[in-house]
Amino acid sequence: MQYEHLLVAVDLTEECDPVIKRAMKLAEPSGAKVSLVHIVEPMAMAFGGDVPMDLSQLQQQQFDQAKERMERLFNKYPDINRGDSHLTYGQPRQEIHQLAKDQKCDLIVVGSHGRHGLALLLGSTANDVLHGAPCDVLAVRLQKKE
Repeated sequence: MQYEHLLVAVDLTEECDPVIKRAMKLAEPSGAKVSLVHIVEPMAMAFGGDVPMDLSQLQQQQFDQAKERMERLFNKYPDINRGDSHLTYGQPRQEIHQLAKDQKCDLIVVGSHGRHGLALLLGSTANDVLHGAPCDVLAVRLQKKE
Protein backbone atom coordinates (compact mmCIF):
# COMPACT_ATOMS: atom_id res chain seq x y z
CA MET A 1 0.00 0.00 0.00
CA GLN A 2 1.29 3.43 -0.92
CA TYR A 3 0.32 6.53 1.01
CA GLU A 4 -1.19 9.51 -0.76
CA HIS A 5 -1.08 12.24 1.91
CA LEU A 6 1.30 12.32 4.88
CA LEU A 7 0.72 14.70 7.78
CA VAL A 8 3.98 15.40 9.61
CA ALA A 9 3.63 16.74 13.15
CA VAL A 10 6.66 18.92 13.95
CA ASP A 11 7.87 20.58 17.13
CA LEU A 12 9.95 23.15 15.16
CA THR A 13 13.27 22.13 16.74
CA GLU A 14 16.21 20.45 14.97
CA GLU A 15 14.76 17.19 16.24
CA CYS A 16 12.03 17.38 13.61
CA ASP A 17 14.55 17.03 10.75
CA PRO A 18 14.72 13.19 10.88
CA VAL A 19 10.91 13.07 11.06
CA ILE A 20 10.51 15.25 7.97
CA LYS A 21 13.25 13.36 6.10
CA ARG A 22 11.58 10.01 6.83
CA ALA A 23 8.22 11.32 5.62
CA MET A 24 9.78 12.72 2.43
CA LYS A 25 11.50 9.40 1.76
CA LEU A 26 8.19 7.54 2.22
CA ALA A 27 6.33 9.98 -0.03
CA GLU A 28 8.89 10.04 -2.83
CA PRO A 29 8.12 6.76 -4.67
CA SER A 30 4.41 7.46 -5.02
CA GLY A 31 4.58 11.25 -5.19
CA ALA A 32 2.45 11.51 -2.06
CA LYS A 33 1.67 14.95 -0.68
CA VAL A 34 3.51 15.92 2.53
CA SER A 35 1.94 18.47 4.88
CA LEU A 36 3.45 19.87 8.07
CA VAL A 37 1.51 20.70 11.19
CA HIS A 38 2.62 22.46 14.35
CA ILE A 39 0.24 23.03 17.22
CA VAL A 40 0.84 25.90 19.64
CA GLU A 41 -0.73 24.90 22.92
CA PRO A 42 -2.62 27.68 24.70
CA MET A 43 -0.50 28.87 27.61
CA ALA A 44 -3.42 28.57 29.99
CA MET A 45 -3.41 24.80 29.30
CA ALA A 46 0.26 24.59 30.27
CA PHE A 47 -0.54 26.26 33.59
CA GLY A 48 -3.59 24.13 34.34
CA GLY A 49 -6.08 26.64 32.97
CA ASP A 50 -6.16 28.86 36.05
CA VAL A 51 -3.87 31.81 35.34
CA PRO A 52 -4.39 35.13 37.16
CA MET A 53 -2.94 37.27 34.32
CA ASP A 54 -3.49 38.01 30.66
CA LEU A 55 -1.22 35.80 28.57
CA SER A 56 -2.44 36.98 25.17
CA GLN A 57 0.69 39.00 24.35
CA LEU A 58 3.00 36.14 25.32
CA GLN A 59 0.80 33.73 23.38
CA GLN A 60 1.03 35.93 20.28
CA GLN A 61 4.83 36.08 20.59
CA GLN A 62 4.92 32.30 20.85
CA PHE A 63 2.76 32.01 17.72
CA ASP A 64 4.93 34.52 15.81
CA GLN A 65 8.09 32.59 16.73
CA ALA A 66 6.45 29.37 15.54
CA LYS A 67 5.60 31.08 12.22
CA GLU A 68 9.24 32.10 11.76
CA ARG A 69 10.49 28.59 12.53
CA MET A 70 7.92 27.07 10.16
CA GLU A 71 9.14 29.46 7.45
CA ARG A 72 12.70 28.21 7.99
CA LEU A 73 11.46 24.65 7.48
CA PHE A 74 9.82 25.61 4.18
CA ASN A 75 13.13 27.14 3.06
CA LYS A 76 15.01 24.01 4.13
CA TYR A 77 12.48 21.63 2.51
CA PRO A 78 11.23 23.42 -0.64
CA ASP A 79 9.26 20.34 -1.79
CA ILE A 80 6.78 20.87 1.05
CA ASN A 81 3.94 23.12 -0.04
CA ARG A 82 3.18 25.98 2.38
CA GLY A 83 -0.48 25.85 1.40
CA ASP A 84 -0.76 22.23 2.56
CA SER A 85 0.75 22.96 5.97
CA HIS A 86 -0.83 24.20 9.16
CA LEU A 87 0.06 26.23 12.22
CA THR A 88 -2.70 26.50 14.78
CA TYR A 89 -3.61 26.80 18.46
CA GLY A 90 -5.04 23.92 20.42
CA GLN A 91 -4.50 20.55 22.03
CA PRO A 92 -2.07 18.62 19.80
CA ARG A 93 -3.85 15.27 19.74
CA GLN A 94 -7.26 16.73 18.93
CA GLU A 95 -5.95 19.18 16.33
CA ILE A 96 -3.77 16.59 14.57
CA HIS A 97 -6.59 14.03 14.46
CA GLN A 98 -9.08 16.58 13.12
CA LEU A 99 -6.65 17.87 10.53
CA ALA A 100 -5.84 14.32 9.37
CA LYS A 101 -9.58 13.71 8.88
CA ASP A 102 -10.27 17.05 7.19
CA GLN A 103 -7.29 16.73 4.82
CA LYS A 104 -7.92 13.02 4.15
CA CYS A 105 -4.43 12.06 5.28
CA ASP A 106 -3.61 8.36 5.32
CA LEU A 107 -0.47 8.59 7.48
CA ILE A 108 0.50 10.79 10.43
CA VAL A 109 4.26 10.95 11.06
CA VAL A 110 5.50 11.99 14.51
CA GLY A 111 8.81 11.94 16.36
CA SER A 112 9.20 9.76 19.42
CA HIS A 113 11.91 9.67 22.06
CA GLY A 114 10.96 6.10 23.05
CA ARG A 115 10.74 7.06 26.71
CA HIS A 116 10.60 4.51 29.49
CA GLY A 117 9.62 4.55 33.14
CA LEU A 118 8.19 7.77 34.56
CA ALA A 119 8.47 9.66 31.26
CA LEU A 120 6.40 6.92 29.60
CA LEU A 121 3.70 7.18 32.29
CA LEU A 122 3.50 10.93 31.79
CA GLY A 123 2.86 10.37 28.10
CA SER A 124 4.04 12.20 25.03
CA THR A 125 2.56 13.82 21.96
CA ALA A 126 3.49 10.77 19.86
CA ASN A 127 1.65 8.47 22.26
CA ASP A 128 -1.34 10.83 22.39
CA VAL A 129 -1.56 11.00 18.60
CA LEU A 130 -1.42 7.22 18.26
CA HIS A 131 -4.58 6.67 20.31
CA GLY A 132 -7.71 7.36 18.34
CA ALA A 133 -5.92 8.39 15.16
CA PRO A 134 -8.11 8.31 12.04
CA CYS A 135 -5.30 6.72 9.98
CA ASP A 136 -1.93 4.97 10.29
CA VAL A 137 0.69 6.57 12.54
CA LEU A 138 4.44 6.27 12.12
CA ALA A 139 6.54 7.16 15.17
CA VAL A 140 10.07 8.00 14.05
CA ARG A 141 12.55 7.15 16.79
CA LEU A 142 14.59 10.22 17.75
CA GLN A 143 18.07 9.82 19.14
CA LYS A 144 18.76 11.26 22.56
CA LYS A 145 21.35 14.04 22.55
CA GLU A 146 24.43 13.08 24.56
